[in-house]
Amino acid sequence: MQPEPKRRSNRDRTEATRADLIRAARKLFTEKTYAETGTPEIAVAAGVTRGALYHHFADKRALFAAVVEQEAASVAAEVDRASPPSLSARDALVAGSDAYLSAMRVPGRTRLLLIDGPAVLGRAGMDEIDSRHANRSLREGLVAAMRAQSMIRLPVEALTALLAAAFDRAALAIEAGAPGEDYRTVLMALIDGLSLA
Repeated sequence: MQPEPKRRSNRDRTEATRADLIRAARKLFTEKTYAETGTPEIAVAAGVTRGALYHHFADKRALFAAVVEQEAASVAAEVDRASPPSLSARDALVAGSDAYLSAMRVPGRTRLLLIDGPAVLGRAGMDEIDSRHANRSLREGLVAAMRAQSMIRLPVEALTALLAAAFDRAALAIEAGAPGEDYRTVLMALIDGLSLA
């Protein structure tokens, strides 16, 4: 006699449906843009009804915010993996910088995080998301470097915001075909310019 297949809990089904919606929406938002994507096609691509979509997300903007949050978390995870505490503060900043530029090369990511994200969610909404993810990683790296006395002490929030903007501009330029090594060289010079060594 065959054992009965394990039944998924309501929570498992809810999480699976939510993941399917986010995955389908990400694909459509990067292929067509946020503005050109409708909720009916997202529901079809996810294999759910529109009612199920609206059960999980209040509207298309809320679904987009979930997609952006997931992308930002993925970028931060790559940065964190590349810059473990075992590295010196400067080496962690360099490794994290390289990881950020690499992570932003994932197709569609610059559109989601740097173009459509601010346009749809507003600068304040993107700043909130960034503060939980890539900017958090950058801020922690800068604080560690200042504590290790390997970097000039500067107002950390302002420094984080300005360096993050430089990284974002680099990612956009690289996405548009600019030489990545040129942007990396300048970013490393910025980091080294803050060094006390």
